[in-house]
Amino acid sequence: MTAMSHWIWDSAIYHLYPLGACDAPRRNDFARPVEPRLERLFDWIERWRALGVNALLIGPIFESTAHGYDTADLFRVDRRLGDWALFQRFARALKDAGIRLLLDGVFRHVGRDFWAFRDVREKREQSEFCGWFSGLRFDRQNGRGDGFAYDCWNGCDDLVKLNHAHPDVRAHLFSAIEAWVRDFDIAGLRLDAADAIELGFLSDLSRFCRSLRPDFFLMGEVVHGDYRRWACDERLDATTNYECFKGLYSSFNDRNLFEIAYSFRRQFGDGGLYVGRPLYAFADNHDVNRVASQLRNPAHLFPLHLLLFTMPGVPSIYYGSEWGIRGRRTRDGDHDLRPSLPALDESVIQSLPAPWLEGAIRHLIALRRSSQALCRGDYREVLVRSEQLAFTRTCGNESVLVAVNAASQEIGIELPPDWRDRPLDDLLCQERLQAGGGVLLPAHGGRVLRRA
Repeated sequence: MTAMSHWIWDSAIYHLYPLGACDAPRRNDFARPVEPRLERLFDWIERWRALGVNALLIGPIFESTAHGYDTADLFRVDRRLGDWALFQRFARALKDAGIRLLLDGVFRHVGRDFWAFRDVREKREQSEFCGWFSGLRFDRQNGRGDGFAYDCWNGCDDLVKLNHAHPDVRAHLFSAIEAWVRDFDIAGLRLDAADAIELGFLSDLSRFCRSLRPDFFLMGEVVHGDYRRWACDERLDATTNYECFKGLYSSFNDRNLFEIAYSFRRQFGDGGLYVGRPLYAFADNHDVNRVASQLRNPAHLFPLHLLLFTMPGVPSIYYGSEWGIRGRRTRDGDHDLRPSLPALDESVIQSLPAPWLEGAIRHLIALRRSSQALCRGDYREVLVRSEQLAFTRTCGNESVLVAVNAASQEIGIELPPDWRDRPLDDLLCQERLQAGGGVLLPAHGGRVLRRA
């Protein structure tokens, strides 16, 4: 179990998809010269620091054919973004700003342009790398007409499954991680498609990463199932919390906060499944519709983010969503989810759908990081109605009560007995209340109360 003293508990993560954010071409021809598009990110570092984030999760950065998850070379930065030296400078700039760097580890599969798979395509059975790929058969045909078949991801021939049992594959992947720690000082990894990777490999990877730095953070992309298969002492620290991702927006859309309350209670309440696990909490990412496009009522952006930054786990913001930008998956792909960053110009940012949200998130991050109860505290449900939810988070002598109102009008709620008739500090409004038996919750808002 991740120690409660681990740095991840105090983190607020910013998630960036670099190929989209830097407006890179959608495909790599492997012939064009290096384009240092990463340079445009340097000016954003100070804004991220001011927002309060202290960890950057950057999506696929290494040479690939198209979207980054079809890797061609783990030891070369994608030429559409820059080179190794430029990314080293970017990593140092992040560190100087107090922002840890997390990389996207794409280890389950590679692209068809991966150097070892190219060798198989060229030399077929004579390639020394045949053993690197899972399910490679030369008595069958694939959809690409290669004259052989192989295991892929979800029926996608572009993503070729690696054979993690092969010692040279493991050595190659582990040496890449070692280089990333050495040259970029990475603090952890998001493991892409972790729910489709052999558990034994994840255990070995975990031991290797902790041998490089004991506080290395490992988070796996897991969509369905019991997260404890992956997030356990011998494997990963955490997984993506897709259960709460869905519950966050649908609870507001359906005027049914019982849904997200059930997930919080099931995951983090007394005897909860994931107590003590820093699950990765998110409202959107590079694979799902933007939260501003999911919510039917834009006024719910604030109470949703209030829950995101006060629920157990480690909260993250997907780039651009701090201004309420929209985007949906289409038949043409995920391009609308992965746009270029806007110009770093206040007039441009103020023209975005919800520029006010950035300031609200800045306040919520600061509020969370000022409270050990919100970072590390336990979870106890206090009240749940269709449009109101209240719970406490307690760590040591500090206890915080969070109350959220999804309704369009002010609503009163009763306080728990041990919170009544005493002064309370409202951390949201930064004012002191002399509460009696209850408090009023503003429309589409809430309160974060601490006993004075």
